[in-house]
Amino acid sequence: MNVEKKVRQYESDWQRLVAALSYGVFVLDGEGVIIFANDAAADLFGRSITELIGTPFSFPIVSGTPSEISVIQPNNIIVKAEMSVALGAWEGEDAWLVSMHNITERKLAEEKLKQAASVFEYAQEGIVITDPDAIVLEVNDTFCRITGFPRHEILGKNPRILASGRHGKDFYREMWRSLLEEKCWRGEIWNRRKDGMIYPENMTISAVCNDDGSTSHYIGLFSDISEQKAHQDELEYIAHHDPLTDLPNRTLSVDRLQMAIAQSSRHRRQLAVAYIDLDGFKDINDRYGHAAGDYLLTVVAKRMRDTLRSGDSIGRIGGDEFVAVLIDLCEATDCVPLLDRLLDCASRPVPLDDHMLKVSASIGVTTYPQKAEVDADQLLRQADRAMYQAKLIGKNRFQFFDEQQDRGIREHHEIIEALRRALIQNEFQLYYQPKVNMRTGEVVGVEALIRRHHPTQGLEFPSQFLPIIETHPLSIDLGEWVVESALTQIESWQSNGLNMAVSINIGALHLQQSDFIQRIQELLASHPAVRPQSLEVEILESSALEDVSHVSNVITACDEFGIRFALDDFGTGFSSLSYVKRLPVDLLKVDRSFLRDVFDNPEDLVILGAVHDLARALDREVIAEGVETVERGVLLLQLGYELAQGYAIAHPMPAEKLPDWVAAWQPDPSWCRQQRIDREDVPTLIAAVEHRAWVKEIERHIQNGEDSVPQLDETACRFGRWLKSTGEDRYASNSSFEEIKQLHHEIHVIANHVVNLHLNDETIMVENQIEKLHETSARLFSMVSSLVQGVD
Repeated sequence: MNVEKKVRQYESDWQRLVAALSYGVFVLDGEGVIIFANDAAADLFGRSITELIGTPFSFPIVSGTPSEISVIQPNNIIVKAEMSVALGAWEGEDAWLVSMHNITERKLAEEKLKQAASVFEYAQEGIVITDPDAIVLEVNDTFCRITGFPRHEILGKNPRILASGRHGKDFYREMWRSLLEEKCWRGEIWNRRKDGMIYPENMTISAVCNDDGSTSHYIGLFSDISEQKAHQDELEYIAHHDPLTDLPNRTLSVDRLQMAIAQSSRHRRQLAVAYIDLDGFKDINDRYGHAAGDYLLTVVAKRMRDTLRSGDSIGRIGGDEFVAVLIDLCEATDCVPLLDRLLDCASRPVPLDDHMLKVSASIGVTTYPQKAEVDADQLLRQADRAMYQAKLIGKNRFQFFDEQQDRGIREHHEIIEALRRALIQNEFQLYYQPKVNMRTGEVVGVEALIRRHHPTQGLEFPSQFLPIIETHPLSIDLGEWVVESALTQIESWQSNGLNMAVSINIGALHLQQSDFIQRIQELLASHPAVRPQSLEVEILESSALEDVSHVSNVITACDEFGIRFALDDFGTGFSSLSYVKRLPVDLLKVDRSFLRDVFDNPEDLVILGAVHDLARALDREVIAEGVETVERGVLLLQLGYELAQGYAIAHPMPAEKLPDWVAAWQPDPSWCRQQRIDREDVPTLIAAVEHRAWVKEIERHIQNGEDSVPQLDETACRFGRWLKSTGEDRYASNSSFEEIKQLHHEIHVIANHVVNLHLNDETIMVENQIEKLHETSARLFSMVSSLVQGVD
């Protein structure tokens, strides 16, 4: 009895022990039905013990080796367990004893380790693990493939065996500071493979810490970025080089110039910046095509690059523009041989198929250092402006930058831009000066003269702005504006009953345009009411002689549809009879300079007579400009001139004032009476003018003491010799001739008296006698003029 009690007590204690176990325990009867389960088993299955008792066990009952099972709980949570089965007894009956250990966390940990091992093994990044002293503990296959080191050669070594030598101590000192303080370092590093090749890496190094914060080991992950670097370098090259010539582009050229400036300052040496522009490159493109132009650029670029020294550089900064930086110069002139070589590189012909492509270069040069501080951009602008000056001078040359000259160029550009704005803002206006027949009083036309209404300086005359744009394309725009304005004004006058021919001035550059004739026709077509004969074109003698053949063709073509041409300022250029004969102009316009001193300069009088006779011989009309006094008009009429313009007739006037002036105009009565003198009387006029010139010489001698004393012997002076020869022969029978001789004698008496007074410093008396000398001389000139007019 006591034994049975002890057995039951033992069984009860054993059950309580089993119930308290941390792993699951099931007891199954012979049919596999659960007859016992402890709390751990219930937790593992996600059910209560009551729910489990009496239910069939859901897994195969196989004793022996433990097996892994997956338990699916009611909430679909899967629990991994290790199950063992053994045959035993339970409460005196045979039973299956099942134990289950929850291995879910262990399996997860194993899976993570498996995944980690897989990452370590198959990662495309190199992985290295070191101890706290940076001794390599483990590397993966990618590490070995990238570095070229087998695993057994790197284990136990310090990673410094990979150092490339590109990084200094400061680099590694900063790396370790980051690892020790921030537990991490990221960056780009250059290492060396086993074969000695240097390559770039992107690397991250992390410190793995113990619970106490101390470092247990380091893990480094890196990737070889050689290809990315090569691609980056390629993009960098493309971004900084010209794709056609393979020279540095503007960005890189400026960068190199900046570096050269810094080097020049450090070494106290000079440098030169050469701005190179090819002359005639546009013609190559237009004539042979852009492919030929590109080929020429590549050849010339290679020549220039090859001719420079190793430290110099040259880049292409625009279509046909290059910049060379010439360094390490003792003096600025040391670069001259290099500049000559660059000019030669550009000017040598470039063979292409059956053609020889030929250009030249204009080079602007500036140097560094200068008195004032300058940067790269300023140097480039200076060289650019010097290049522009080289083109103006004549191309195929180099020109050094000159501050004063550059200031003039900049002012010139500013004025041109101001004139361009003036054209856009309608600041220009045409004034009109009448051209008349002095004898009949007929108004034969008007000359259009441009004026500018300056917003602050008032009315400006052509001499203030036309010379500035003479060789600039703006002169063409202004010329077309003049043509259009003149045609519009002719049309306006016609609508008000005034038919008036207008002459316009056309500059050399405008006249030389290939489409000049076409543009004149187009402008005429836009004013169908205007007859072409109402328009006359005046061209300067100097501009006509620049290309006589071209100008002649233009004149002939315009003549075919009715436009007249006049040769302006005739006699002031380098004309010859052959040139004048080749230019089919309708009118010769004698320059005003021959009238300005005609009464004091016998040569001017001779020229006036000769030009008139030349015009008659060539069957050209002739007109004199600069008729500013009635007396000049009389002289011109005596020489045979009838057409004239000048202030004695009318000043230039706005268009609206012309109709009233035409209605009121009357020539001076002396002009209407004046007849042309006989050709044999022209020497008499010349003698009278020579006499006036002699009086001027007397006056200059008295006032300024210039030259020696003029001839005072009345028989030896030029007019005295004329009296004894031509005068006696032609006019001795004329009653006024004796009076002329007497006046001539009186004039010499006065002249001798004046000279003596001057020698004695009798200033007041001298002034009185000079006045008397002029009065008597004027009477003489008037009588001589009447003398020649009275001869039949």
